[in-house]
Amino acid sequence: MSIVIAPETPVLAVLCGADQPPDMAAIEDAAVVRYTDERGLAGALSGADALFVYDFLSGAVPGAWHAADRLQWLHIASAGVDPVLFPGLRDSDVVLTNSRGVFDDAIAEYVLGVVLSFAKDFARSLDLQRAGTWKHRETERIAGREALVVGTGPIGRAIARMLRAAGMRVSGAGRRARVGDPDFGVVHESAELTRYLPEFDYVVAVAPLTDQTKGLFDAAAFAAMKPSARFVNVGRGELVVTSDLIAALKAGEIAGAALDVFETEPLPAESPLWTMPDVLLSPHMSGDFHGWRRTLVEVFAGNFRRWLAGEPLWNVVDKRLGYVPSESQGGAGWATGN
Repeated sequence: MSIVIAPETPVLAVLCGADQPPDMAAIEDAAVVRYTDERGLAGALSGADALFVYDFLSGAVPGAWHAADRLQWLHIASAGVDPVLFPGLRDSDVVLTNSRGVFDDAIAEYVLGVVLSFAKDFARSLDLQRAGTWKHRETERIAGREALVVGTGPIGRAIARMLRAAGMRVSGAGRRARVGDPDFGVVHESAELTRYLPEFDYVVAVAPLTDQTKGLFDAAAFAAMKPSARFVNVGRGELVVTSDLIAALKAGEIAGAALDVFETEPLPAESPLWTMPDVLLSPHMSGDFHGWRRTLVEVFAGNFRRWLAGEPLWNVVDKRLGYVPSESQGGAGWATGN
């Protein structure tokens, strides 16, 4: 947690483009609010006390940082903070908070959905249906299958609980190896990923993007997996060396992949991933449920009220680690307005 004292009438910059966040009336009553797109960000930051990065995919903050002459607090409307975690912010006194807790269950549902889609061969069923072909097949069970969730934060834990409820055996991978974890049981060390990847039928990437996790899934990682394994990425596109994944799929080193995030977004039209068999693609939407934009504003508004009151902020990111440490408070407070 972190305490930041807001001025009597704070100035808030909101990076949003033409798509302004909903339900901002109460915040507008308590602050001078400057809505801006990427081009106007530097001007909006000059004299601003806080920045709400509602457009969480924007990479404009580093380029406008020189104008942040009195900024105290930056909040990003996502769980991942890599678009704003650059050296200037990391080395400053500006407190960084995120929207941890909003997308956990929605992403867990997505992961269970793609696991079932692979096991029950839904994609091929749809192809045969459209072709008017009646072709009986046998499919797989997921009960008893081994899943590894790489990333042991709140989203990874929600995924573990969802997969375990469906009968799967779930382990985790994180910075430190341990046993007796309430959601994963066993947590392996991510640095030794290739040593234990051969044990798993499904590998789910949901780790935050850091210097240690960038390119974590490369040729060596895919070569270590079972030929029958499926890979799911709902974390960050840069966790994966895309060319190595494509090569592994073509060579049959793994049986399939479900990808919601990519190194380049939108996925280029010329990417072979579009037409590869046993590949499921979605456009960075695994956590986006009906009403998610309002929920993101609720999270920010809860922290905004705490800021005005001089209370500790929720979801404070450790700027050295790149995420909210599990032992710190945060995530639940926004739901109750605390």
